[in-house]
Amino acid sequence: MEFRQLGYFVAVVETGSISAASRRVHVAQPALTRQIRLLEEHLGTRLLDRHARGVRLTVAGQALYDEAIQLLDTRTRIKARLSALGSGLTGKLSLGVTVTHLWVPEVAGLLGSYRQRYPQVGFEVFPLLSGPQLERLRDDQLDAGILYLDSAEQPGLETRRLQQDHLILAVPASSPWAMSPPDSLVELEEADFVWGFRSASPVYYDRVMAHFARLQFAPRVVQYGADNIAILSMVAAGLGIAIVPAASSWHPMPGIRFLRLSELDACDMPLWMAWRSTNDSPALHNLIGLIDEAFG
Repeated sequence: MEFRQLGYFVAVVETGSISAASRRVHVAQPALTRQIRLLEEHLGTRLLDRHARGVRLTVAGQALYDEAIQLLDTRTRIKARLSALGSGLTGKLSLGVTVTHLWVPEVAGLLGSYRQRYPQVGFEVFPLLSGPQLERLRDDQLDAGILYLDSAEQPGLETRRLQQDHLILAVPASSPWAMSPPDSLVELEEADFVWGFRSASPVYYDRVMAHFARLQFAPRVVQYGADNIAILSMVAAGLGIAIVPAASSWHPMPGIRFLRLSELDACDMPLWMAWRSTNDSPALHNLIGLIDEAFG
């Protein structure tokens, strides 16, 4: 028994005759008649009684018609679902985003645009620093990550550059620096700094420290925070000052003033999206296409 034969049978029942059904399904009457007979032979029972005005269902034919309608509807739903999954119209995406960039307009705009274009795809967004994102990407625990990388060439990963960030100084609103901003990093040599752990984001950490080495500046670190939100909370509490990505200023943080220094502007902090080269998720590749449109 084939779905094609079930479709022919339903057409005969609903139109009431072989001739009318042949026009509906665009199959010649002799061929349609043969398919109905093959279906009856396969099932070992008569499905239709023929009469001068057309056909009439037998008891077995009525039972098959009821089942055939459900089977054909189920087949249609399965085909539609698989087609939607195959084209990325449905499904889900797991996305890591650095804590700093959750509120950045470019990132928020990207997620919003994707949602508008593919409303049936669900996002699972994980606020993660770059180091943990890389680990999860390579362990197949994330579809994609928005993070800091030192270059586009990453073993096992594909990348797209999203944004060019720089560094910024964060000081307590009650600090003298808030009223009289420094002109250079030299003025901050005796200041107490709140810093992050290298293990949380090695690429970011090394890039910042290399920039400071070129400027012959070494911050005096007295406090450590697990991520930029923790660091900024400590700055707001007056525990020190911090140098963070400029994107941090998009997150409203009472009690903090963000200050620009030309020496910090000069430190390029590129933001990338990365994903496994072997990830063939259609939903992911639709996101990549949207990034190419927006940032290409």
